Amino acid sequence: MDLFQKLKGTLQTWRTSCAPYVPSEPEVVRKMLELARVGPEDVVYDLGCGDGRILVMAVKEFGAKKAVGYELSQRLYESTLKKIESMKLRSKINLINRNLFEADLSQATVITLYLTTSGNKRLQPKLVNEAKPGTRIVSHDFMIEGWQASNSVQLTRYTDIHLYIISKTFDSSGGKSPVDGQN
Repeated sequence: MDLFQKLKGTLQTWRTSCAPYVPSEPEVVRKMLELARVGPEDVVYDLGCGDGRILVMAVKEFGAKKAVGYELSQRLYESTLKKIESMKLRSKINLINRNLFEADLSQATVITLYLTTSGNKRLQPKLVNEAKPGTRIVSHDFMIEGWQASNSVQLTRYTDIHLYIISKTFDSSGGKSPVDGQN
């Protein structure tokens, strides 16, 4: 691949990305999954999964039935896929090298995010239209504008985690909030 093709690919990734790659610390990942109460019946989606650490912890430590990650970066996708294969977790983790806006969220019971505020805002309509009632959405650091978190935890001076739960009474045609504001 010549330099022009590499630059073109990098520019395309930058234009469609909702956040730079910044891995969450293991204790943050653990707290995100705890806050979402991930268990054996859950299907965890990580939108912008990076190195797959949320996916791996969800299935290995929390016993999630399945984990699905979307990663736009080809380089990260390839290295993460090798890691998942070496851990023999391919039967429980599905890694997809596509834009997170192409994800089908209808099977998700938990959705994890570490996007920017503007990335979360761009994703809101998709969450409203595709996440089923009861789906737990956990965001590292960045709130989802206009939604009231069911729970927020401040881990450190600079690290917050926000939990949103899609309302069981939400009707996308009405004016009611799509999330339950209380736990």
